Amino acid sequence: MKRIVLFLATNLAVLVVLSIVMNIIMTVFGVDFGSYTGLLIFAAIFGFGGAFISLFLSKWMAKRSTGAKVIQQPRNDAERWLLDTVRKQSQKASIPMPEVAIYDSPEPNAFATGASKNSSLVAVSTGLLRSMSKDEVEAVLAHEVSHIANGDMVTLTLIQGVVNTFVIFLARVVAGLINNALRGNQQGGSHHGGGGFVYFGLVILFEVLFGALASLIVFYFSRQREYRADAGAARLVGPNKMIAALQRLAQGKESQLDDKMLAFGIKGKLAKGELMMTHPPIEKRIAALRHGSY
Repeated sequence: MKRIVLFLATNLAVLVVLSIVMNIIMTVFGVDFGSYTGLLIFAAIFGFGGAFISLFLSKWMAKRSTGAKVIQQPRNDAERWLLDTVRKQSQKASIPMPEVAIYDSPEPNAFATGASKNSSLVAVSTGLLRSMSKDEVEAVLAHEVSHIANGDMVTLTLIQGVVNTFVIFLARVVAGLINNALRGNQQGGSHHGGGGFVYFGLVILFEVLFGALASLIVFYFSRQREYRADAGAARLVGPNKMIAALQRLAQGKESQLDDKMLAFGIKGKLAKGELMMTHPPIEKRIAALRHGSY
């Protein structure tokens, strides 16, 4: 229930903010959103705007959706060790010290998120701490620190923004062309055939279709950044520790993180084909490390 409320609240905030931005652009610059140029600007506002608002809210959302508690003052040796380990790795990776949190979950997993390297979060599950050795946990932390050092959160947001923009734009262009053809009115109305139940129904249909195809692009880049984070962890703590951590993760079930957090976890969900996966198969990640792909 909490996740649903957070999802609805976030999307409502996105719509309100972007609607205000659109009104300002229309008033100040006189942009005609009925033209192809205006439509592209509209698509970019919602495509990039939604992606970046989600990025800026990502740390707040992550804490609330998982119940992660940031370690302010270590209460025991385990928390003290976590902070010390992340601090050493951050210094080695030349990034500011992230917040370190623990969230209650039997699933062995961890994630990194945040709007920038200066405002990042590394969180690990209680299941990971219970089921892994210190060397394995150290490798998992190094993987997440590498995500931050590589700027993966911003990179994936930019890719998502580009993809969103073209999905929104192309869905409306194709829907408009079909709608105009059905009405036998190639010249009437806006250039992209706006208006009417048929048009909006077609827009929804093509956004779903193009969005599914575009997801393959996002998934590809997500998989590549996992390889880079594994390689970064190998440089920070050594490949053997990272391989051992991945082997341990392979013994567990697929990730239970929700969709918004899934791409940021060290372990993803299984799919029928690799094209639909946010993370490469663990055996491929291990093979890459063994072949020295770092």
